[in-house]
Amino acid sequence: MHQSNGRCDLHTHSQASDGMQPPAENVKLAKQRGLSAVALTDHDTVAGVAEAQRAGREYGIDVVAGVEISTRADGKDIHVLGYYVNTEGEKFLERLRGLREAREERNHLIIAKLQELGLEISWQEVIDGLGRPLEPDESIGRPHMADVLVRKGYAADMRDAFNRYLAEGQPGYVSVPRVAPEDACQWIKDAGGAAVIAHPGLYADDELVRRILVDAQPDGIEVVHSDHGPEEELRYAELAREFGLIQTGGSDYHGVRQGVVFHGDLGSKTVTIDVLDKLRAAAGKS
Repeated sequence: MHQSNGRCDLHTHSQASDGMQPPAENVKLAKQRGLSAVALTDHDTVAGVAEAQRAGREYGIDVVAGVEISTRADGKDIHVLGYYVNTEGEKFLERLRGLREAREERNHLIIAKLQELGLEISWQEVIDGLGRPLEPDESIGRPHMADVLVRKGYAADMRDAFNRYLAEGQPGYVSVPRVAPEDACQWIKDAGGAAVIAHPGLYADDELVRRILVDAQPDGIEVVHSDHGPEEELRYAELAREFGLIQTGGSDYHGVRQGVVFHGDLGSKTVTIDVLDKLRAAAGKS
């Protein structure tokens, strides 16, 4: 058993998707911040989990195998977190591969749109911006493109790049067909994991969130998040109680880009370690 007073950050990203650091670095940071556990939840990939778990053994930190799956509902991007998934299940890996292919198609369409706007940006520049070779099963996202836009002077910083070009409703935004939240929840459960609706406050539509909870039947909802204020935390804690859901939380740490930490610093938003026992039980692992 773990320390009952331990804290864990259940939402972090690495270079395997759009985070800035190798997976092991997230684990090292978790150790430095005094956490008992950390989850690696990269977008549509579990490519970084093995490295993170090796580092977990080295640093004495419990590393949860996680993923964050991109879905669409009512024309909005909805993210579904999976915990304790089997990262070697062939069916699950195949499903994630399909999502990354859709993401790659979207990325090329975004570049084409930005070029139509007269911005000089190429796919090669986005890859070069990684500063290292792209590994198999890693996923490229909009932050990588925002990075290039800032470097080339088309935007003041990451937030400006999103607000001006890449966010929903802006001229560089592209949506490709995605799975529904209920599919993602089912995939996670099929992979032996527990499914959680990520950062509901970001969707600015509680009616939609409620509908997703009814249709997708997740195991939990992310109550604590870097973009949730105290009012949202109270509201979603109440919703969790109403639906009998596990209350999870995390920083949604992506690392530092141009001196700014996205979305919050690792360990800045945490939940108690007993949440892991609940997720493990929901995943049938206890």
